[in-house]
Amino acid sequence: MAQTWHDLLFAHWPVPASSMRALVPHDLEIDTYAGSAWIGVVPFRMSGVRLRGLPGVPGMRAFPELNLRTYVRVGQKPGVWFFSLDAANAPAVAIARAWFDLPYFRARMRCDPRGDDVDYDSERTHTGARAATWRGVFGPRGSVELARPGSLEHWLTERYCLYARSKRGRLTRGEIHHAPWPLQPAHAEVEADTIAAAAGITLVGRAPSLAFARRLDVRIWAPRRVE
Repeated sequence: MAQTWHDLLFAHWPVPASSMRALVPHDLEIDTYAGSAWIGVVPFRMSGVRLRGLPGVPGMRAFPELNLRTYVRVGQKPGVWFFSLDAANAPAVAIARAWFDLPYFRARMRCDPRGDDVDYDSERTHTGARAATWRGVFGPRGSVELARPGSLEHWLTERYCLYARSKRGRLTRGEIHHAPWPLQPAHAEVEADTIAAAAGITLVGRAPSLAFARRLDVRIWAPRRVE
């Protein structure tokens, strides 16, 4: 698939790696930086969603998405593990749940510009799912830079695959290709955030690490079984 991602906020908290072990499949290693696992809350919007080489399907080409994630690896292959992905497009949610075996949920969402900032609101509406809300304003506060290899920002964002568990219980990996992230320092004023709590994760302690990216073109390959 081809997609373009817009107006992303990366909000990350360190958490004990032991707290992730019960929430992540045991055939995935919990990836750590400075001795901690990390939880990310990432609101953004996407456009140009289509099967590569084909035009987008009307009504499915653009919508907001909000994901909750941590970081894992299999051998030397680091990647992303998603606890939830909320999206404001019911057909896209159904396709992603079936094709990628990812925990997508329908949500009522709004993503509006406010000058250089973004006014974002998400409320989960998926039948049978735990209620989850994220509401706030965020945006850039500095110049664009590529993350320095070895830095926390590079470790958090430069990941080129996602892992999932198929309906048959098999571990799968979907490759993701894109240019390095054009990151900016960010600010965020969050009015409501129950996304992590809905997944059974408690975020306490210091303020999150924040970064912003205005746009990135992405290619996503179909998931394949990890042998």
